Amino acid sequence: MNWDQLELHPRIIAAVRRAGLRSLPDVLSVSGPDLQRLTSLSGSDVQQLLTAAANACRRHPPITALELHRRSESGLRLGVGCPVLDQLLRGGLPVGGITELSGQSGAGKTQLALQICLSVQYPTQYGGLDSGAVYICTEDSFPIRRLQQLIRNQSLLRSDVPPTLISSLQFSDHVYVEHAADLDSLQVCLSRRVPLLLARGLVRLLVVDSLAALFRSEFQAADWLERTKQLITFSSTLRHLSLEFTTPVLCINQVTDVFSSDDSLSQLSSSVSPALGLVWANQVMVRLMMRRLQATVTHGDQSSALRRLEVVLAPHLAQGGRDLAVWREGVRGVMSS
Repeated sequence: MNWDQLELHPRIIAAVRRAGLRSLPDVLSVSGPDLQRLTSLSGSDVQQLLTAAANACRRHPPITALELHRRSESGLRLGVGCPVLDQLLRGGLPVGGITELSGQSGAGKTQLALQICLSVQYPTQYGGLDSGAVYICTEDSFPIRRLQQLIRNQSLLRSDVPPTLISSLQFSDHVYVEHAADLDSLQVCLSRRVPLLLARGLVRLLVVDSLAALFRSEFQAADWLERTKQLITFSSTLRHLSLEFTTPVLCINQVTDVFSSDDSLSQLSSSVSPALGLVWANQVMVRLMMRRLQATVTHGDQSSALRRLEVVLAPHLAQGGRDLAVWREGVRGVMSS
């Protein structure tokens, strides 16, 4: 839907575009007061905008996450390289839409993301997409040594793949690494370099690690309005890339503490939730959470802290989780005894 097709004053349309709101769902996902702050429009103007957007959506309904899932190449998935976890995800990551992987430091998020960067390079019959990956680092340097270790041990992790096929794949040649130290460089990367790689067919997976780092470092509490504008622009760009190129987008996210009162003990207890709030949550198709547990498991001469991957929300998945561990060869699910 083109904004010019709505029966709105040009001043309102101009304010919407300045705020970085690119689609009707972007407008309808923001509350009235927040929309007024984002656009600097009056209350009556915002009401006209919301009414026009709602009427347009009734005439031209936006694609829901479930419909997007149904349309995405007949349910084509990107496997994560582990049958236990692929079973949880009904085949892996959907090729259309944003998948968020959140969790505390040390939960294993980057480990799983690296493994998926190798999985995408396999043919479709082995859960891949026959293409490469672009990995955008926003805070830490790219873990190249760990990637090389995973590559050396692919034959141990992927016993389902013929060894001759594994040896023929030049894994490191098809993982493109970008570094974005600030939001401007991230936007340049997403608007110029990444589309070029996608259009040439060199990659079919986009990983952003980590999502919240730049938004936490660049904005103070008083800058929430500009932060929201930037977040909407960023998420719209990711969704556009995913839909245009039928490409899985995996965003690693940090978590924030959530405190609640326990009346029985008159104390505060703490849990965690994904960072960046409701504006970002509305852009995500699949939300996964990784947790590090207290238990330890062994595998040959290796030991690993037990982790758990949980489905928090997804239109096509049941809520639930699987235990996993991180070994030299990669991330494997741990079957319950």
